[in-house]
Amino acid sequence: MTESSETQFHPRRWRANPYRLLFLMKIVLVLALLRCFAGPATKDFLGEAVLPMPTWEWTLCATSPVILICLARHPDDWAELSGERVMITGTLGIYAFYAVLGAIGLGSWLLWTAVGICLAGFAAMWHLNRKERLRAA
Repeated sequence: MTESSETQFHPRRWRANPYRLLFLMKIVLVLALLRCFAGPATKDFLGEAVLPMPTWEWTLCATSPVILICLARHPDDWAELSGERVMITGTLGIYAFYAVLGAIGLGSWLLWTAVGICLAGFAAMWHLNRKERLRAA
């Protein structure tokens, strides 16, 4: 029995669109920064902190660049993101910086998982960049 062209597997159709994932990562970053500044802002405006500093939310937000890196690991997708790698690295750096400060200052063990997630993201970026250089050589 032969398969029609509709039922055949097309590899490009099943891969994630890297720019859509990058856009979602940027939205999550903006929401995470708003959430981070909401606690001190409520203390300034209302006289008491209505929202505590983020812990588990920050850990969830720190996974967004790592998910982007893992889903765009195909060489063609990673090459498409060549101009946006500084943004991905900066996002990982922001998440890691706050996570380390929060883990030390707040004493939250949950933020250490965010540090680990960010380090995994940095390692994945290093691996994909190295793989791209070896492929080009």
